[in-house]
Parts: sequence; C-alpha cells; structure tokens
Amino acid sequence: MISAVLDTNTIVSATIVPHGLPAQLLQTGRSQRFRWITSMVIIDEVTRTLHRPRIQRKYPVSSADVDRMRELLERETFVSRISAQVQGVATHPEDDLIVATAVSAQADYLVTGDLQLQRLGSYQAVTIVSPRRFLEVLAAQP
Repeated sequence: MISAVLDTNTIVSATIVPHGLPAQLLQTGRSQRFRWITSMVIIDEVTRTLHRPRIQRKYPVSSADVDRMRELLERETFVSRISAQVQGVATHPEDDLIVATAVSAQADYLVTGDLQLQRLGSYQAVTIVSPRRFLEVLAAQP
C-alpha cells in the first residue's frame, strides 16, 4: 500500500474548502486507499493554523471543526515520531519538519501545495507531489 504524508497546507485547505482536491484527498485517506502518515508536529500546526483569527474570519471553521480535525488526525492516521534530522531542505524550518516526518516514516510520498517543496521532486526516496498529482497516482493503482 502506498504511504503518504499530507502537508499542513493540504489538510488546512481540505478543511476550509470542503469540495476541492485536498478534501477529496482527505476522503481518500479516510477510506484507507493509502497509508496516511502524520506527526504531532503536523497535527499541532494544523490546529494552530485553523485557530488563526484570519482563518476564523474568512472561513466558516468553528472550534468544534478544529477539534474534529485534530481528533481525525490523531485517530485515523499513523502518527509517526520524527527521527530524521532535516535542515535547510525547505525554505522554512517548519517545512523541514514536514519533510522530516515523511523521511522518518519512510513514506512513499509527501503531498503538498507548496510549490517550492514540489520543485524538489524528491528527497531521500520520498517523492514530493501536489494533491492533484497524488490523486492521479492513486487512480492508477489497481
């Protein structure tokens, strides 16, 4: 089974735009079409991001929605410990932690909307793709 780490921006996008590609990806992950891997770093960042006043003002995301997303991530994904050290690979240190999650868990894919991460193509055997590309990969699976 293919394994993948969904970047924070993919999870947040799925939460605030419930009919987009990231939301389709979350549903695919929940239906266990791939092994969905996360880490406490990602879970905490998703929670912080969804609680930001700017997000709360612009999108209909309640505290209960944020709690449900956190619970989903904690209960329905494989929560990996970060054991790999990744520094200076991404343009932001928090993104290095996302890459470290994928490397630590030996994920096949890192799925992100971050174009700078996508430009890397891969890092230590982890293929970095957009949500659209990952859905295509899954659709090609038997």
